[in-house]
Amino acid sequence: MVKLLSVPQKNRRERLPCFPAFDKSKFILSMLLEHRRLRFLTGLLVLLQSGSYVISAEPEQDSRPNFVLMMVDDLGIGDIGCYGNHTIRTPNIDRLAAEGVKLTQHLAAAPLCTPSRTAFMTGRYALRSGLGSTGRVQVILFLAGSGGLPPNETTFAKLLQKQGYTTGIVGKWHLGVNCESRNDHCHHPNNHGFDFFYGLPFTLFSDCKPGAGKGVLVDVQETLWQMSVLIALAFLSLLAVRAAGLLQISRMLLVFLAALSLLSFAVWFVPFELLRTWNCIIMRNGEVLEQPMKLETLNARLMSEAQRFVERHRDRPFLLFLSLAHVHTPLFVSEGFAGKSKHGLYGDNVEEADWMIGRMVETIERLGLSEKTLMYFTSDHGGHIEEGPKGGWNGIYRGGKAMGGWEGGIRVPGIFRWPGRLTPGREVAEPTSLMDVFPTVVKLAGGALPEDRILDGHDLMPLLEARTNRSEHEFMFHYCGMNLNAVRWHPSDSESIFKVHFFTPNFSPAGAVGCYHINICLCHGAFVTYHRPPLVFDLSRDPSESRPLAPDTEPRFSEVLERVERAVTEHRRTLTPVEKQLSWEKVLWKPWLQPCCGTFPFCSCEEDTDTENTQ
Repeated sequence: MVKLLSVPQKNRRERLPCFPAFDKSKFILSMLLEHRRLRFLTGLLVLLQSGSYVISAEPEQDSRPNFVLMMVDDLGIGDIGCYGNHTIRTPNIDRLAAEGVKLTQHLAAAPLCTPSRTAFMTGRYALRSGLGSTGRVQVILFLAGSGGLPPNETTFAKLLQKQGYTTGIVGKWHLGVNCESRNDHCHHPNNHGFDFFYGLPFTLFSDCKPGAGKGVLVDVQETLWQMSVLIALAFLSLLAVRAAGLLQISRMLLVFLAALSLLSFAVWFVPFELLRTWNCIIMRNGEVLEQPMKLETLNARLMSEAQRFVERHRDRPFLLFLSLAHVHTPLFVSEGFAGKSKHGLYGDNVEEADWMIGRMVETIERLGLSEKTLMYFTSDHGGHIEEGPKGGWNGIYRGGKAMGGWEGGIRVPGIFRWPGRLTPGREVAEPTSLMDVFPTVVKLAGGALPEDRILDGHDLMPLLEARTNRSEHEFMFHYCGMNLNAVRWHPSDSESIFKVHFFTPNFSPAGAVGCYHINICLCHGAFVTYHRPPLVFDLSRDPSESRPLAPDTEPRFSEVLERVERAVTEHRRTLTPVEKQLSWEKVLWKPWLQPCCGTFPFCSCEEDTDTENTQ
């Protein structure tokens, strides 16, 4: 250490006579202090620079929207207040329309659950995925069938996962579960881009509600039952004859008939009489929680799971597909909604569905996510008019569920709400499709559309934001199973929307507007009538499809048929052969594919509703 006071003060003054008194020790001390101050300031500056770097390096708030897609099952477009209904109260859906954009020509790609939902998920016509029907089996009939949405299909959920979204589906799936073994889950939502699944891997059929009757291959069940009874009677008769000594009856023949009788009984009883156990279940991801499911509390559980999903993932981009079990038959209603509607049990179901939509909107608003969330409401297809008062109303539109290209089976509600982005109260009358949701959400999420497959949907944002007033759908193809039923043409030089029907389902009884004798229309053989020339309508002037055009009433009649024929030829060139997922071999019940809680075939469990889901 330097000895600062080694030189006498007076000597220093004498030696520096021309300068003021100079204190060397203070000078050195001040220099040391200055040095430390500089080091401190330098360190502080570095720290501040580092801090500013850290602040600037923090990611900006994610501007990508959340998505809440809400779909009701079998809802007719005429059942909603904002689409013209005056007897069923739907204030929450009506509010969505008032605060968003309402589509008045929104179309399902098929008039039945499985193919419609396939097209919705993939943005492609269902037959491109093998989920079009060639015969009477038009949807997945058994949860333990091997058919379903192929693993190599690309859903919008898969693409959003790649963009960092958390994806979930709560409610109905109906696109298959397993392929080759009980737990391969090749068709399961978790294998198609959904991080979380809670709900019905199948759908609601009459068998799901005790006392509601049967809904799967009823005539086949009746035939199998009669065969088993006849074989059993033959066995008992021969056994009695042999016991009475009237005839010599071979013991081997009796053993054979006994075995055949037991086999025929099992073929009828096991897959069909136990159908509620096999098909009507609740799963969370790959686990069976309830078998068979209890309908009384189903909607409350679906809402709770949907709300908790949003709450868990509110701080990062998410997609939720809320796929309601309502209003598919068998109708059931939760406590508090029974007897409230002027339209009976069906109206009660619609009003409960509206309440569920309202709860979902309230959850988004409570969490402050309204301006960050695109909400969408629709139905998978039109109402099932053969169900009478238990089915939906399709307004002014002809036909309904399972009736091919008739408007009543494919025209559905379509409402988009996004506060701050979409102008409230707008209506869009251009042709749009459920398939358009795929490219719309993928682009908004910052993803790229797949280049290895043909997409049939188009981005809706230009229409929704009024950046264009014209749909990209010049032609739309309406299928009844695998059969091309009708084609829509919206000429670029006209406001007309022409619809060409190649065949129509045969209604029964005569004069009816549905297939009441068989309860649901079919698309093949003697169940349809082909028209030569095809029926032509102008939906812009005749939305009810009640007045077919003719060459003497429509100047463009020949042009319409010619342009549609060319469009069909071009469309068919884009189709490639794929494995059929709705063949008999794939839809029939296979015990080794049956989801089960417990040890098969003793499948039985109830969900513990007191256990909080934290996944």
